Amino acid sequence: MSEACKDSQLFQDRSRAESFGTVALAYDRFRPSYPAALVDDLVRLGPRVLDIGCGTGKAAVPLAARGLTVLGVEPDPRMAEVARAHGVDVETGYFETWDDAGRRFNLITCGQAWHWVDPRRGVPKVATVLRPGGVAALFWNYDDLDDPVHRALDAVYAEHAPELIHSVMAGRSKQSDRPHADGFESDPRFDEVTVKHYPWQRTFTADEWVGMARTHSDHLALPAQRLDELSLALRAAIMTLGGSFVSHYGTYTVFARRVA
Repeated sequence: MSEACKDSQLFQDRSRAESFGTVALAYDRFRPSYPAALVDDLVRLGPRVLDIGCGTGKAAVPLAARGLTVLGVEPDPRMAEVARAHGVDVETGYFETWDDAGRRFNLITCGQAWHWVDPRRGVPKVATVLRPGGVAALFWNYDDLDDPVHRALDAVYAEHAPELIHSVMAGRSKQSDRPHADGFESDPRFDEVTVKHYPWQRTFTADEWVGMARTHSDHLALPAQRLDELSLALRAAIMTLGGSFVSHYGTYTVFARRVA
């Protein structure tokens, strides 16, 4: 399940972008973090990190735990407060208008959030705050579910929320068409743009999967009664699968290097 659908104008939907704070604690509890192999690669690009759209600290916390100095920028004060409770230094605001105060970084990270940034303003801003030779890393998790799980969950969405099927399917994409890389490839201030996939796995119980689903912006846009009905049906479907299943996760990552 992923927010990184192919709608390049998603950043303009501010009501969706600003909905996460209403479920900040659930987001922190149920959303997955990122695989150790990705964290290892990011640590080598530190030590000074700016985390765009840091949310509750899903990327910032493991990086800080490895000794990097991390500053988060987060538009929602409720999400930022949870990140601060985890020890993350966070400034509240939209990255496009955030005051960098002349600060420069070796690494810029953005987990599950770049699609909420206006790329026409975001890419130049990244180029400004990155030190020469520094790297921006944008990454998203995607699901890779076994066929029986696909069929069971798809049947639920077809009945209870057919308008979400497109985004649910997009959340299973390995993003092989390199979305979000184009803006960096076309900017002469970046001389190396690469894409990498990190495979990993996570076992979900019914409560964990449903809890995570309820933190996605398209689900939050549903009327409360329909979201509750969808949640009950998803939970029932997962119980027919034995009460849990394995997601063969992957993390799609764009690395963009600032010209040295």
